[in-house]
Amino acid sequence: MPQLLERLRAGDETALNPLVTALYDELHRMASRQLRGERSDHTLQTTALVHEAYLKLVGAGQRQFADRVHFLAVASRVMRQVLVDYARARASQKRSGDGQAEWNTSVAPGGGAGLDPVQLLDLDAALDALASEDPSLVKVIEMRHFGGMTAEEIADATEQSVHVVRHDLRLAQAWLQRKLHR
Repeated sequence: MPQLLERLRAGDETALNPLVTALYDELHRMASRQLRGERSDHTLQTTALVHEAYLKLVGAGQRQFADRVHFLAVASRVMRQVLVDYARARASQKRSGDGQAEWNTSVAPGGGAGLDPVQLLDLDAALDALASEDPSLVKVIEMRHFGGMTAEEIADATEQSVHVVRHDLRLAQAWLQRKLHR
């Protein structure tokens, strides 16, 4: 795998497919963990989420992955984007169907309760607001909530101690809770 990452950093576009293939099972587990927290009638399947994330990774031109954990951290951000795009489309259908969407912001980041499309959009807007204050907190939330990464994996990806990552996760979750419950 380090050779594939090096080839990719050197501009060899043909290295991306074997890299994703090597990490496919892990990407699938990340997507599965993420979708497990979604509402029960969610129509996006695990494999579709992985494939959509792959298409975004290919199209994004982001090829400077330091290592496996960094690649997975970027993949978790991309999965967030896919889920938010999906939620926007679903919320748009809801609004056009009955003229109104219900606004429920009682979501706990990383919690087990499923998010409906509007809640996911609320979470995305809150993450964007948090990013304007502290982008590093958004990264740890993306890796944890959307990527299902452990504190140890996040620490590896961000080159911080596990203690700092856990502190940042608690801080970001508290900030999001306040923002979402206004």
